[in-house]
Amino acid sequence: MNAIITGATKGIGKAIALELAQSGYNIIACSRNFDELVTLEAELRSFNVDVLTVEADCGVKSDVLKFVEEALAFAPKIDVLVNNVGVFVPGSLIDEEDEVFENQLQVNLNTSYFISKRIGKLMREQGFGHIFNICSVASKNPVENAGSYSVTKAAMLSLNYVIRKELAPYKVKVTAVIPGSTYTASWEGTTLDKAKFVQPEDVAKVIKTVLLLSDGANVDEVTLSPLDF
Repeated sequence: MNAIITGATKGIGKAIALELAQSGYNIIACSRNFDELVTLEAELRSFNVDVLTVEADCGVKSDVLKFVEEALAFAPKIDVLVNNVGVFVPGSLIDEEDEVFENQLQVNLNTSYFISKRIGKLMREQGFGHIFNICSVASKNPVENAGSYSVTKAAMLSLNYVIRKELAPYKVKVTAVIPGSTYTASWEGTTLDKAKFVQPEDVAKVIKTVLLLSDGANVDEVTLSPLDF
């Protein structure tokens, strides 16, 4: 079994990569940080699975498309795609520079669009596969001081709905994962108790559980919220 994960060297992406590798999935991962990719690859290989790590900046379309090409050359059959990569830049949408929105649009939405189209076509031909889109509670309710992030994550959830509808007739599943406040690098320096957050491993375990369901069952979306934040 082969799984593609974007933004896989830290936080939710890394937790998912480790969880799936432990379950026997070969992992195809990208990140823009080469050193972190080297460390991740060593960790994943300890589970005796095949690994391909690709240095790619998901803020650049050509890097994204190159990653897909390398992924398909490595594994012509894809069982799981996790569109995880994302960027959060706080600020007012009205006052920010245009480039702030454009960068979040490329990373949070366009990357998932480009990859889902290409891997979705493959899964359609295969007649199986599962795409997970790591969205956010901001996909449904705009977050204060995170206008552009909220817009791009809302668009990602809409993309999820569209590709789910288009691929369902071909027995390809699509699931939106919607985490609330999750303890990742974006919360570094916080004085809040780590235990109050959703943990990256929680998201990974949800994905693993969903993958164990019967062929006829699709989890349309799942929300994970902190119990008492």
